[in-house]
Amino acid sequence: MRAGNLNLRDRVRSTLEIESGTNDPIAIFFTLALVEIIALGTYSGGADLVVGIAGGFVLQMGLGAAVGLLGGLAIVRLVRILKLDAGLMPIFVLSLSLMVFAATGAIGGSGFLAVYIAGLIAGNAGIAASASLKRFQAGIAWLAQIVMFLVLGLFATPSQFPQLLAVAVALGLVLIFIARPVAVWLCLAPFRFTLADRTFVSWVGLRGAVSILLAITPLLGGLENGRDIFNIAFIIVLVSLLAQGWSIGPLARRLGLAVPSRIGPLQKVELELPGSAHHELLAYTVVAGSPVERGARIPRWARPSLVVRNGRSMKFQDAGRLHAGDNVYIFVADRYPRLLDRLFASPVEVGADDPDFFGAFSVEPDRPARELRATYGADLAPDEIGLAIGEMILRRLGGRAEYADRVAAGPIDLIVRDVDEDGRVLAVGISLEPDPKPRPAIPLIGGGVAKRLRGRLARWRRLPGIGGGDSPPA
Repeated sequence: MRAGNLNLRDRVRSTLEIESGTNDPIAIFFTLALVEIIALGTYSGGADLVVGIAGGFVLQMGLGAAVGLLGGLAIVRLVRILKLDAGLMPIFVLSLSLMVFAATGAIGGSGFLAVYIAGLIAGNAGIAASASLKRFQAGIAWLAQIVMFLVLGLFATPSQFPQLLAVAVALGLVLIFIARPVAVWLCLAPFRFTLADRTFVSWVGLRGAVSILLAITPLLGGLENGRDIFNIAFIIVLVSLLAQGWSIGPLARRLGLAVPSRIGPLQKVELELPGSAHHELLAYTVVAGSPVERGARIPRWARPSLVVRNGRSMKFQDAGRLHAGDNVYIFVADRYPRLLDRLFASPVEVGADDPDFFGAFSVEPDRPARELRATYGADLAPDEIGLAIGEMILRRLGGRAEYADRVAAGPIDLIVRDVDEDGRVLAVGISLEPDPKPRPAIPLIGGGVAKRLRGRLARWRRLPGIGGGDSPPA
């Protein structure tokens, strides 16, 4: 879906993402359990066997989730406490991850689930050196995939494929057209998914490299038909890719699940600089059709420090209007990169009432600033309580405001919507979600659900009567 630039509706995308991350530990458990049962010849144990497998499943998943949670919190804590060298940090985090995996396995839990949950927690905690950690992890992931496919290629025996082809293709078709749809419809029955949603999730059940990797287990377990099982699994994966892989995009568009992305092709590099806590140096390539390429006014907080055009570097003031393909470098607070994405990498126009840039609603600049503290818990200095909102903004901006200037006041952002020729504030917008990068401990709720919850909480915090111009949404 990433390669095809396919952007799905949030609920379907979140469902597939959660399934993709959690099904491997479960598949590994059942594969190992079944191989062991067959190898030991205990498959006639009846109810006792079923109870044993169920108990083992609950134990492994429960311990894996618990150790993963504690391990993720420990990783975040240790990274923040220990001031390690930047070159040592990726190795340290990888070592901690291996320790989480090993410790979970030592006590009988699922190490695969543990490291997955630990990764969710650490990846959403905003730890230092996250950019370098991501680059290191991406390199390790590619190396692991190369090794995995090399091993799979050594185990495969193409000369034996023809005699197994009919059985393997039949099994693949059963998985695609019967087993997967039935399982998906039963699992999603308690939830309010549409017919299109269930159909698409049923179809997106591709077999992949993990399936082939698990098929090595019968070989390692010494099963009599282990080689045949591996070759059949290999063929099933090929059938799945040929039947389903190419059709995901057309099917999503046919079912009306594909939505146009608000952000176009994004080329962004995050750099970490000493002493730049809560700030980022971002390098963008201006996308054709983006607001800045069309000549939109750039807020003061988003103005580049450097522009590189055709290999020549220049100041932003000397560059004139930005062109598609220009590389721009911006040093900005870490709460604003999402807004910069829309300015430099999105073909969607930024309107005068855009809630991301100018707030969900407006307030009159001559209202007392103390009302912001009473209503929203805004952070105000003692000498700002008696000022009007517009005066308070001017004081923080050094006496002159410009279009789209932003002033952080704790849980809210005050945004300049309009100014006069002398730089006085004429209209102010309020953003109740100034941090566009929330960092949940475990992101198990889909983006749409989380957004609705945040919006409802924001509405509960609003008080009527303060708005001017636009009223708060009902």
